[in-house]
Amino acid sequence: MKKIALTLAAVAALGIAGCKQTQSADANNSVDVNATATEAGTDVNGAVTDANASTANATSATNNALDAAGSTVSNAASDAGNAAAAGADAAGNAVRNATR
Repeated sequence: MKKIALTLAAVAALGIAGCKQTQSADANNSVDVNATATEAGTDVNGAVTDANASTANATSATNNALDAAGSTVSNAASDAGNAAAAGADAAGNAVRNATR
């Protein structure tokens, strides 16, 4: 009877030890896949943010360049107008001086 009781106790102990819950390889792989997907999503979002910032910077640089070009053209036109006015004034003064 003792042999049977000891055998049953040993089997029960093995059964209890076998019930210890551990993460299976599938569960571990699922966690790894989810973490990898999350990191990939974060990387993609970071890349999109960088691309948007680059686009905004490029747009700003283009606007600044166009503003500078517009100012240059405006200044050149103003200088040409001033030169024409000065030439007209000089011609008018020459005519007035010649008729005195």
